[in-house]
Amino acid sequence: MRILLLIAAVWFILYVPFIFLLQFLWKRIKQKKRFANPQTVKVTSRFIADTGAMFGAVTLFYAFVIFISAHLIAPDPTPNAGFQMNEIAFKSPGFHITVLKVPLEIQHKKTSFFKWLISGKELSYRLIPIKNYWMQSDSLLVERYLGDGIAGDTLHFPVQQIISDFNASDKLHQIEKNAISNKYFLFGTDDLGRDYFSRMLLGVRVSLAVGCIAVFIALLIGIPIGAAAGFFKKELPEISILKRKFLFPVDNFLMWTMSVIWAIPALLLVFPIVFAFGQQFYTIFIAVGLTMWVDIARLVRGQVMQVREMEYITATKNFGYSNFRTVFLHILPNIIGPVIVITAANFAYAILTEAGLSFLGIGVQPPAPSWGLMISKYKDNLITDPYLALIPGTAITLLVLAFFMIGNGLRDALDIKSQVGNT
Repeated sequence: MRILLLIAAVWFILYVPFIFLLQFLWKRIKQKKRFANPQTVKVTSRFIADTGAMFGAVTLFYAFVIFISAHLIAPDPTPNAGFQMNEIAFKSPGFHITVLKVPLEIQHKKTSFFKWLISGKELSYRLIPIKNYWMQSDSLLVERYLGDGIAGDTLHFPVQQIISDFNASDKLHQIEKNAISNKYFLFGTDDLGRDYFSRMLLGVRVSLAVGCIAVFIALLIGIPIGAAAGFFKKELPEISILKRKFLFPVDNFLMWTMSVIWAIPALLLVFPIVFAFGQQFYTIFIAVGLTMWVDIARLVRGQVMQVREMEYITATKNFGYSNFRTVFLHILPNIIGPVIVITAANFAYAILTEAGLSFLGIGVQPPAPSWGLMISKYKDNLITDPYLALIPGTAITLLVLAFFMIGNGLRDALDIKSQVGNT
């Protein structure tokens, strides 16, 4: 209960003041600065005034902060937050224990800041959970923690093994200062005694990385195909085959292709891709991206069909502009609003798809801390240790909800309903 209250308090401190601060700052900026485009002011004001959209934006902001600095802020800085203390497995949120730092005999090379930021760093010591400790001559004696109500064995460590430079008159104080600390586990520990909070932070990286790259792939495929289908709906391009010229029905062919792909369930489309190229990290990006481009292509097609009938597009033809220039410089910039909205929805879809694939065991593989993989691994612990599955499930829900709220806020701010009503 205390942990839930703590999380609620942190949420209130991080979100509510931030939202009201942004709304206040925007009002001040709007009063003091004149904007060349009044439409920009109107759209931004609508978006910032939408509390739900701001909740999503703030959530996404913190998620990207964690994405960049996960290894720096995680209590466990090791790669994949994989440091194990098997003695404290399956400890509930809020668990804390006294630990002894014992330097390793073989020290790892010093990790650069950039490598630490990207992939973490190895510890130069091992941690031993202890119940009690005392000095005996030139040795430190500790009672190792093996569980509540279980008597632990006694370990002996020479003082010079714990701290290399010490004062003989005050050895215990120096050991307490440099080698003994109290370790706190906000979200408890998993079955291997790993810090669950650290693994949750690194799970943000997996979800956002899959979302960003999969959506980029979907946009890269969907926008050109949708633009070609919409632009050549009425004016069929002429192609030459064996010195014979034909009018190629671009729209009919592309719409048929999209309908065929759309008829295939997403998971059935992902399975052969993953099985063919292996369960690699980049394979998940490609597989998820290839399931989302059809929605983008259909939306772009409808928007291009509407915009291409406007007078300024006709003027570009009179000026002799190429079809490529007309589409990419004069049509696509004017349909960016609906594309942004569907992109936000596709982010949420990509996160859910990755979590589903990991849950089924064909997504991101251990020891990478994927939220879907965590739920799959600990779904059988819902009675004994419910936090192991509920925490990543809640995180997925919040992140997906944030993207949907941003999408709805952008749709209302850009007045997308009136723009797509005739598509």
